[in-house]
Amino acid sequence: MRFLFVHGTGVRRERHDALFALVRDRLTARFPGATVDSCFWGERFGATLSADGRSVPGLGAPGKAPGPDEEEIAEWGLLIADPLCELRVLAEAGWDTAAGGHPDDDPDGDAFAMPGVQSAGDRVLELLDAVPGVPDGGEQAALLLGTGLAAGFPAALESVSRSAEAARAGARATGETQARELAKALARAVTAAALASAGAEADCTGAERDRLVELITARLGGDARFPGARAAAVLGRLAMRVTTQPLLNAWRGSLTVGATPALGDILRYQARGADLRAFLHERITAEPGPTVLIGHSLGGIALVDLLALAAARGEPVPGVELLVTVGSQAPFLHELGALAGVVPGTKLPYAFPRWLNVYDRQDVLSYLAEPVFPGDPRVSDQEIGSRQPFPACHSAYWKQDSLYARIEQAVAEAEIG
Repeated sequence: MRFLFVHGTGVRRERHDALFALVRDRLTARFPGATVDSCFWGERFGATLSADGRSVPGLGAPGKAPGPDEEEIAEWGLLIADPLCELRVLAEAGWDTAAGGHPDDDPDGDAFAMPGVQSAGDRVLELLDAVPGVPDGGEQAALLLGTGLAAGFPAALESVSRSAEAARAGARATGETQARELAKALARAVTAAALASAGAEADCTGAERDRLVELITARLGGDARFPGARAAAVLGRLAMRVTTQPLLNAWRGSLTVGATPALGDILRYQARGADLRAFLHERITAEPGPTVLIGHSLGGIALVDLLALAAARGEPVPGVELLVTVGSQAPFLHELGALAGVVPGTKLPYAFPRWLNVYDRQDVLSYLAEPVFPGDPRVSDQEIGSRQPFPACHSAYWKQDSLYARIEQAVAEAEIG
C-alpha cells in the first residue's frame, strides 16, 4: 500500500519538508509496511508576484503625514467597527473644561439644577427617542432610502438610544455646550450603526453620511458643525494610530504580497489548475497501487477535481482506492459551481473512489462533504478538534492522533491491503 501526501496552499520547500516528515512518521507508525510519498508542487505551480508587487498602491512608497480626509476616514472606520465608541469616551471621561476637567466647572453647566428638573443631556436623549425609525418623508427619508441605510436605521436608532453608553453620556451632559456635543455624538453613533448594519450593501458617500449626521443632530437640538472636544480628540488620536495611510499600506502589503503564497496559490489554481492536476496524475501513476491520497486544503481540492474529471471521462486514475481530504474547501466550491470536476447538483462520477473528509469545526476553511453529496455511501465526514482557534487549527490536524486513527479506520473499511 502507498500513501501520497499532497500539501495545501502557501506551502514552500522548508515548510513542506517539516510537514511531510511529521506526516510520514505518523503514517509509518500505523502502517509499517506502507510506502509514504509526497507530491511537492508549491514552487513549480504556486503563485509568485512577477512584478515584485508593483501593482499594490502605496507599497514601498515613502510615508507622509495623514491629511484631513485620512483622519476623517480613520475616525469613521472606528465608529463603524464600534458605533458606541465615541459615546463611551463621553460616558467614561466626560468633557474637557477650562478649570480642572469637572462638569461643575463648565460655565454653561447646570451643576446646581433643582431635583426633578430635566438636565440638558436628558433633553437630548428624549429628542433621540422621538426620531422616527421609519422614513417619514423629507430629506432624511430620501437620504436613508438613497443610500441603502433605511432597512437598518430603526435597529441602529434603537441600539444607540437604549445603550448604557448613551444614558451615561447623557447624565454627564449638564450644560448646553455639552448637550450640543452629545447630540452630534449620538447622531454619528446612529449613522455608524446604520452603516455597519448595511455593510457592503451601503451605497453611501462621505457627503451623504455627513448630511445624515447633520439632519439627525438638528433633530436633537444640536449643530453638526459644532466642534467636539474630549470625545473627538480621543477618538481622533486612536483612529490615526490604527488606520493611518502608512499602516494601511502595510496592511495592503501583508494582505497581498505577504499573502501571495496562500491566497495566490488558490487564485492561480482556479485559473491554471490543469497543469497541477496533470502533475498530480503523473505522480500518482508513477508507481502501482493500491494508493491512498491525502490532500490538505487546496491539495484536496485539486485531488477531488482530478479524480472527478478522470472518472467522468471513463478513465479513472489507476490504483487510487481512497481519497482523504483534510481541512478541505472542495465541498463548498462544489456548491458554488467552482469545482472543475463536478457540476453543482450532480452526483460524483461512478468511478470516483471512497472519500474520507476530515474537518475541524473551528477551521473556517474546512467544509462538510456528506450534505452536498447526500446518500453517497462513498463519502464520509469525520470531525476532529485541536482546541485551537483559526487559523492555527487549519494546520493543527497533522499532530493529532485522531486524524491518523480516522485514516486507519477508513483504510480497514476499504479493505486496502
